Amino acid sequence: MRALSIASATTIVLLIVPCPAWPDDVPALNVDPVCHGIARQAAGPGEKGDPDLAFAQCVKNEQSMRTRLVGEWSTFTPSERLNCVNEQTSGSLPSYTDLVTCLEMARTARQLDSPAPAQQNK
Repeated sequence: MRALSIASATTIVLLIVPCPAWPDDVPALNVDPVCHGIARQAAGPGEKGDPDLAFAQCVKNEQSMRTRLVGEWSTFTPSERLNCVNEQTSGSLPSYTDLVTCLEMARTARQLDSPAPAQQNK
């Protein structure tokens, strides 16, 4: 009877705990934290520019990377997408720039792992 209770409780917990979604689409990342950090660094001594400008430029760059990623999304395998999205969403400073870098490295590794097509004898 106790084993049945434990099994039932385990099943309920597994159903409640959110599982990462299979990323069919480019995720919506909150880039504000990473851009605020970049803006604070830009406000340091010797840096030119205004923190508000640095923040706005960072957000603009991140959105540009997202737009680029939308066009390339289908060139990555589902497992590459899942791994890289999980990496970006598990930390406190998600970034499309870092997501693109992760995906491109994963794709390059996959391409290097695949055997080269046999060349025909001429």
